[in-house]
Amino acid sequence: MVYHQNVSVLYIVATPIGNLGDITHRALETFKSVDVIACEDTRRTLQLLTHFGIRKPLLSCRARNEADAGAKILAVLAKGQSVAYASDAGTPALSDPGAVLVRMVREADYQVVPIPGASAFASLLSVAGCNDKTVVFEGFLSPKPGRRRSRLRELMDSGNAAIVYESPFRIVKLLSDIAEIDSERHITVGRELTKLHEEILSGSSKDLWEDYSSREKVLGEFSVYISGKKRSISDDE
Repeated sequence: MVYHQNVSVLYIVATPIGNLGDITHRALETFKSVDVIACEDTRRTLQLLTHFGIRKPLLSCRARNEADAGAKILAVLAKGQSVAYASDAGTPALSDPGAVLVRMVREADYQVVPIPGASAFASLLSVAGCNDKTVVFEGFLSPKPGRRRSRLRELMDSGNAAIVYESPFRIVKLLSDIAEIDSERHITVGRELTKLHEEILSGSSKDLWEDYSSREKVLGEFSVYISGKKRSISDDE
């Protein structure tokens, strides 16, 4: 299959969240075809590109400099060149930088093309085993306890399922908050998804909180699926 480079196009490229085998053929061909690769962390993206034998000019575009970097990317597009954007892992703009850049490029009337791939959200949803009709993607909750618990209660009282991300430093606190609101709520916790030490546990919020709080060390990146409130037959009707 031959891929033709399109000029003045921004490609939003999803990259593996852990296992490098999850990179798509289309993502690799896109990286090879563009003139410049913009990325959240040039060091991490360089490691990925080096692994696959790809060498391209890199441009930093992280949350703190996204608007300034966006101006530089627009300048590249104005020359008739193409740019690929990748965040550190997963799909850009899903709890990662990318949304500001996309908006800037669209407002300048350049084409934006998605190159889909790995996402912790989609990965956890696929193994949660729940059939909630609506799933809210919340991403990272506030690190402030009061705001975190308030938002959690809103999500859990809505009747819809939700997926949140959390760091190893706050995962036990998050599980404690969920259990305090509803100790029987069914949840699925994904730790280090697609990586060597991947772990996926399902059960009541109380059981999973007790499990993680009893561990000597809690390491890894977490995604948590919180099932929606159980509905009565009358509610369904």
